[in-house]
Amino acid sequence: MGTKIDKIKKLKKIRLHREGTDTLLYGFVAIAAVSLLLWRLDTKAPFWCFVGVMGAVYLVVVNFFRCPIRYFPQEDTDKLVVAPADGRVVVIEEVDEDVYFHEKRIMVSIFMSLFNVHANWFPVDGKVKTVEHFNGNYHKAWLPKASEENEHADVIITTPDGVDILCRQIAGAVARRIVTYAKPGEDCYIDEHLGFIKFGSRVDVYLPVGTEICVKRGQSTTGDQTVIARLK
Repeated sequence: MGTKIDKIKKLKKIRLHREGTDTLLYGFVAIAAVSLLLWRLDTKAPFWCFVGVMGAVYLVVVNFFRCPIRYFPQEDTDKLVVAPADGRVVVIEEVDEDVYFHEKRIMVSIFMSLFNVHANWFPVDGKVKTVEHFNGNYHKAWLPKASEENEHADVIITTPDGVDILCRQIAGAVARRIVTYAKPGEDCYIDEHLGFIKFGSRVDVYLPVGTEICVKRGQSTTGDQTVIARLK
C-alpha cells in the first residue's frame, strides 16, 4: 500500500458533493425552463438578462457544493487536531462548557463563507461518543451567541488517549440544513467526512485547557489539511 501522498496523486482534485445533487438538478431545470419560455416569447433582452444573472448564481451554487478529495499529508496523526472545515478562524478563547464537560474549554471557531467548501471533516481520530441535534435561531454565524443559540449539531469524539473533543456544526443566517454523518459508537478518522452544512455556517471545536493552539484569529484554514492544535 502507498502512502497518503501517493493516494492523493491518484485522485481527482475536485468533485461535487452528493448533498448538492437535487439542488443543482432542480435549479438547472428551472433556469432552463424559464429561459426557454422567454426565448419563445421573443423577449430577447429579458432572456439575456435572466440567463446572465441566473447563470452567475448557478455557478456560485456549483462552487459552494465543491467537494475536494483530500488526505491529511502526515502519516502520524497522534495528538493532532486538524481543521474540520475550510474558512477563517473567528474565535479562539476559553469558555465555560456546561452542556457536556462542565469545565473550561478552549473554543476554536471556523467561519465558512458562501464561497468556501462546506463539507466537514473529523478533526481527530477516535470513536464517536455522542451525536445530538438542537433546533434554534439563525443568527449570523460569526456572532458569539451563534454557538449556543443557533441550530446546531454536536459530535463528541473520544481520541485513542481517552480525550473527549466536541465538534459543533452551526447553522448561520442563510444555512437551513445541517447534515451529520457521524454515528454514536463508530470509529472515525481524520480524512473522513463528519457532515455538511448548506449555505453559510460555522464549526466550533472545544479542546481541553492546556492544548497547544497552532492557529491565530483571522487565519484561513483548509479542512483536513490545517493543523489547528496539538493535544497534551
